[in-house]
Amino acid sequence: MYEKLLAPLDLGFTTLKNRVLMGSMHTMLEEIPGGNKMAAAFYAERARGQVGLIVTGGIAPNKEGVVGTGGATLMNEEEAEHHKVITEAVHKEDGKICLQILHAGRYAYDQNLVAPSPIQAPINMFSPRELTDEDIHRTIKDYIQCAKMAQLAGYDGVEVMGSEGYLINQFIVKRTNKRTDDWGGDYQNRIKFPIKIVEGIREAVGENFIIIYRLSMLDLVEEGSTWEEVVQLAKEIEKVGATIINTGIGWHEARVPTIGSCVPRGGFAWVTKRLMGEVSIPLIATNRINTPDIAEKVLSDGCADMVSMARPFLADSQFVKKAMEGKPDEINTCIACNQACLDHTFTLQRCSCIVNPRACYETELQYLPTQSKKRIAVVGGGPAGLAAASIAAERGHDVHIYEASDKLGGQFNMAKEIPGKEDYAETIRYYNTMLNKFHVSIFLNTKVNAELLNSMDYDEVIIATGVTPRKLQFDGIEDDKVLDYRDVLWHKKPVGEKVAIVGAGGIGFDVAEFLAHGNEDLTNTKEYMKEWGVDMNYQNPGAYTLPVNSPSPREIYLLKRSPGKHGKGLGKTTGWIHRASLKKKGVHMLSSCEYLKVDDKGFHITSNEKAQILEIDNVIICAGQEPNETIAESLTLSKEHIHIIGGAKKAAGLDAKRAIKEAAELAAKL
Repeated sequence: MYEKLLAPLDLGFTTLKNRVLMGSMHTMLEEIPGGNKMAAAFYAERARGQVGLIVTGGIAPNKEGVVGTGGATLMNEEEAEHHKVITEAVHKEDGKICLQILHAGRYAYDQNLVAPSPIQAPINMFSPRELTDEDIHRTIKDYIQCAKMAQLAGYDGVEVMGSEGYLINQFIVKRTNKRTDDWGGDYQNRIKFPIKIVEGIREAVGENFIIIYRLSMLDLVEEGSTWEEVVQLAKEIEKVGATIINTGIGWHEARVPTIGSCVPRGGFAWVTKRLMGEVSIPLIATNRINTPDIAEKVLSDGCADMVSMARPFLADSQFVKKAMEGKPDEINTCIACNQACLDHTFTLQRCSCIVNPRACYETELQYLPTQSKKRIAVVGGGPAGLAAASIAAERGHDVHIYEASDKLGGQFNMAKEIPGKEDYAETIRYYNTMLNKFHVSIFLNTKVNAELLNSMDYDEVIIATGVTPRKLQFDGIEDDKVLDYRDVLWHKKPVGEKVAIVGAGGIGFDVAEFLAHGNEDLTNTKEYMKEWGVDMNYQNPGAYTLPVNSPSPREIYLLKRSPGKHGKGLGKTTGWIHRASLKKKGVHMLSSCEYLKVDDKGFHITSNEKAQILEIDNVIICAGQEPNETIAESLTLSKEHIHIIGGAKKAAGLDAKRAIKEAAELAAKL
């Protein structure tokens, strides 16, 4: 079914099982006490799932290179010994694993950071110290020592992180390298640093050791590498002994989304294809490859020799195995939301996955076969109810799920309507598949009452009835012009050309995105690149160019009661994308608002104590949620057998991450 994707790849000295690389993810397991044992279970489960080659999260070659204070290093035999639990666990499952060597350079969130030149990164509060010539030679030796220690620890290879704006990338481009010595100036000098590193590693580890070099093929910043320079470096890196070249896309400070849900699937494979034929070693395509179909297309179209997927292996450890067995519908697809992975990492929390709470919790959260089969009712077919029902049924329980509407999915049915969030439909597809696989009885268009549940002799009842939009009180709230987000996204009520959205949380931003887009198709790679300013012709260094904005078909006001900038509560790694997108669409953002009334003249408000009338066709309320009414108090079951989860339990600050996690933890112990 997936001839290219699942075909073995001969690297000369070893044959990989398939052409899938599990790309590097910083999970924070590297830093927490006992984390290596947790990481061993995490990686071993993916190896058992038949992924061809695994790359760990970034490990620094010295103290200066850590991503943040206290970050993981690999510098000596003592540290190498702690890694053996990981490599042994992966090898026991017949897998292969490489350690990523990452020196953060000026991105290090630590006061002792260093860089080629003392230029502060726009995303860091600390300014770096300029490396001396002696420092540079020492750092090269540290990379080589790190690789030797990785080999000692049992790793099959290393990945040298040369992209995303980290230290090696900082040496390569004029943007961050202003040196006038042998390590700066012309391009040949600026690439001496990565060349010496790869050359030294190859000499130290011998031939039968994988060296992946992650090459920045698109810097997406001003004063980045030209295409000719990218090709030149690729050839030099091949010459000094790299086994594989992986694709790096965009610096962390770039203002182009490269992995968010708005990025088209496989949207950056074109740049890897551009390098195909320039070198003879395998090339890896990466970013937003989240299904076997997309991966197979990337390979069949000749874009790469291998594909790298990182977050998809958080979402489903058995991704490759299910593809091999011809069961792609059973894959729990990554929706690129970043809520439990990157957002956690950048706030120093253990990484996980919104659609798979077991990710990085494999030693703690297990779905074991039940020893006592129970009859379970799940009331509500949103994300929490679906997760609870599918996991409980997988464990062997007899599960009935009740949904008041005509379809399962709950709020995800609205989320998937938002431009850039189309992948939320994949989660609904996955749960539907799991419910059918494990023989869950599904009752749609069924508003459950206590009498029904009491009559069915259930052993456990799970209430997952979700939320309803919060009602506001102001004059004219009952006017036909006033809608709520369910009216717009679920019931598809018509919306006029001038709109005020009340509430600037996640739902308010989503509704603004929904209404601000016209006929442009941002799932189309060319349109997306044009919209965000990526030069696919590579005429400019870094392939960076000015974005071409497409105007919103509506005039939109996004209002909030609190002062300050909009979107402060959005995701750490995605909030800037949503703010930038609405700014490009010309959405008016008003804060410190008081809502007075709606009448024939429009929406009467104050903003920063200044009264104004917004001439609008519609007001859309996105001002939070309240729990849907539950029937728990009317059930005859004892309280220990009645479980309220998700929005029905607590609507404040509700997100699917918490709802699905609560459902999973409950279903695992019933």
